[in-house]
Amino acid sequence: MYKKEEEKFMYYLTMHIKKLRNERKLSQNAFSELLCVYREHYAKVETRKRNLALKLLFRISISLNIPLKDLFDFDMPEDIITK
Repeated sequence: MYKKEEEKFMYYLTMHIKKLRNERKLSQNAFSELLCVYREHYAKVETRKRNLALKLLFRISISLNIPLKDLFDFDMPEDIITK
């Protein structure tokens, strides 16, 4: 029932995280080292081929030096958030 909305949400979330990573001029390799995960694992998360676990979200917020809630501070189309 929510599959399409979940996929859209994950797209916007991972694109926001990628934007934050790029703003800090971190490669996927350097960022994955900060996260203590293999680059291949992080690359699959960023391309939505692997689910983003809460533990990894926590590590991402620490590595980017932002509050966890700020990872979710991005604009989404209305059709996702009004259902």
